[in-house]
Amino acid sequence: MRPPSVTTVEPTAHPVPEASARGTAGPEAGAKDVLDIAGVSKSFPVQGRRAATEVLCDIDLQVQRGEFVTIIGPTGCGKSTLLRIVAGLLRPDSGAVSIFGEDPDGATSSKHIGFVPQSPALLPWRSVLDNVRLPLQVNNRANDAGDRRPRDPVAVLESFGLGGVLHRRPAQLSGGMQQRVAIARAFVFDPSVLLMDEPFSALDELTRERQRHGLIDIWQADRKTVLFVTHSVPEAVALSDMVVVMSAQPGKVQAVVPVDLPRPRDELVETTDAFREIERRVRSELRKGWPEGDG
Repeated sequence: MRPPSVTTVEPTAHPVPEASARGTAGPEAGAKDVLDIAGVSKSFPVQGRRAATEVLCDIDLQVQRGEFVTIIGPTGCGKSTLLRIVAGLLRPDSGAVSIFGEDPDGATSSKHIGFVPQSPALLPWRSVLDNVRLPLQVNNRANDAGDRRPRDPVAVLESFGLGGVLHRRPAQLSGGMQQRVAIARAFVFDPSVLLMDEPFSALDELTRERQRHGLIDIWQADRKTVLFVTHSVPEAVALSDMVVVMSAQPGKVQAVVPVDLPRPRDELVETTDAFREIERRVRSELRKGWPEGDG
């Protein structure tokens, strides 16, 4: 087993399983039950400079199947870059990613990865239902491949509380509803892993809170493996089984904070002393990773 290279903030109550608390898992878990990010680094060239800018440095992280893991850190620390590497949209300069025994290209080809970007990216001329049907229409060869069948788009939308707006256009929906359509679209291939890059960042705070608690309900019914990126500490704690805190650029794993709050969780979880204590620990670790001179 690769030794952990990050700080683990120990829980004070309701301990989670050891592997989740460490952010690592032993070989006994098996490659098919672990999303493994091993020694991943990434740099980008900068116009006018000889040296590239290092964005990610030696990221080690293991996520158990069915865990909800949030990545949080300062702007520019490489959170979205890491998500794009896991999705197979970028190649790391060094290191490797294994998604339950597959490399990112294989997992993407098999439709085992669902990706939800910051913007809903809905086609304005298509209805809600046709936007969610779109992945099935452009990936015909994947419909009968793999180890599971695509899900019925109508049933998926109904499970997201969108059954009454199937034939509306995106412009007729609120921002929160548009984002739910984008999440529903990611579910149609029944992916093993859901990658979510700040999906609620454009929403006002009250709408954002409603959306994250709606996501909790959906996730608790389905238990996908989720990697979720956010800048919001309350959002990270409310959603997650563990929070991965990253340092400033180049992004490194500063700490792994287990979220030892019982599930299922409701909207009152954020009013509890246990929630506020975990929130305090995450904020403390974030401050440790701030670049010098900030504060």
